[in-house]
Amino acid sequence: MGSGACVIEVLGSPSFTLACLLGGLLFVLSLFSVGLKSVLSGLRIPGIRRRRKKPVRVYMDGCFDMMHYGHCNALRQARALGDQLVVGVVSDDEIKANKGPPVTPLHERMIMVGAVKWVDEVIQDAPYAITKEFMNKLFTEYNIDYIIHGDDPCLLPDGTDAYALAKKVGRYKQIKRTEGVSSTDIVGRMLLCVRERSLIGSNHSSLQRQFSHGHNQKVDDVGSATGTQISHFLPTSRRIVQFSNGKGPGPDARIIYIDGAFDLFHAGHVEILRLARELGDFLLVGIHTDQTISATRGPHRPIMNLHERSLSVLACRYVDEVIIGAPWEVSKDMITTFNISLVVHGTIAENMDFLKDNSNPYSVPMAMGIYKQLQSPLDITTSTIIKRIVSNHEAYQKRNEKKEASERRYYENKRYVNGD
Repeated sequence: MGSGACVIEVLGSPSFTLACLLGGLLFVLSLFSVGLKSVLSGLRIPGIRRRRKKPVRVYMDGCFDMMHYGHCNALRQARALGDQLVVGVVSDDEIKANKGPPVTPLHERMIMVGAVKWVDEVIQDAPYAITKEFMNKLFTEYNIDYIIHGDDPCLLPDGTDAYALAKKVGRYKQIKRTEGVSSTDIVGRMLLCVRERSLIGSNHSSLQRQFSHGHNQKVDDVGSATGTQISHFLPTSRRIVQFSNGKGPGPDARIIYIDGAFDLFHAGHVEILRLARELGDFLLVGIHTDQTISATRGPHRPIMNLHERSLSVLACRYVDEVIIGAPWEVSKDMITTFNISLVVHGTIAENMDFLKDNSNPYSVPMAMGIYKQLQSPLDITTSTIIKRIVSNHEAYQKRNEKKEASERRYYENKRYVNGD
């Protein structure tokens, strides 16, 4: 028999056939073991439960007094470090003991924090300092993985670090402080209102222009006298994108429109926005320009400039989109452009006289039958907040003076922090 016949005989032998079958089986099994995870991820097999990965829960606390876009940006950054964000709101007594009297009481601060769209859970009456007992409670009862704080130091009255324990056990993470604003700074702006009238006179340019477009030396000296750290807010398109939902309304969405100054964004604003959002599928909020507010409410208003106010409103979970620099009058063209179904306004506002004037900004939606006035849940306006500070300005000036030293040290020793 020739060599070719020998090869054919070997290939056709039972031993070769068995080897082929075993090799093929091993190959199939290897493919199955490698691809099993991916196959199961795409299939739901009865009787088999997929093990879910435990969500990373992070904790951040604060006073959140005079809550502003800087607080909101801190919460946004904290939420990005985990899957769920739990926020502790410090009690009134703890704030008073460690910093001075709060401007906004606890129930208002709870409303504000709960309305921030990056917050998943809120703890009331959190301690100012994280004690060993409270830290263990966070880890065991609230399943917290990491405690978060900004790169600015938080010192107790005795000079010790409020987050020392969390750092010691390796459960601490740091975020970048938002430049250009702090509660101390905002209180200082309002204290400037009181001081300006006696030092500069009533014809001075509006307070918002000083803070929006820089300060002259005279005004900076006044700021120093109030115990506030002068800092500048530098708005960027990236920050607005970070705060934006990035989604437009659906083709059949019922779009609700509400406008206003939203200066010193407070619990009254939050509650009226909540009611407005419940009336439709998409809430569009118009933010009036600084010039419009100065013309209608006086030369020292607004306290916060247009971009600052826009970010505060954008951070609210009830808001879908804002018009930055909305017109005073709601026109037919505007209603058509944004496909507005209903225009609303609260019963509590700085000035309701416009409804009686010939220049009523809501005359068009009223004539169209798409205007509705909502009963405001809280009797709070921006003037309410200002009056709280002005009526007790000595106490708040002392509070700011206590904070000034640490804020100045922060700016003097500030270093770049990546990741914001």
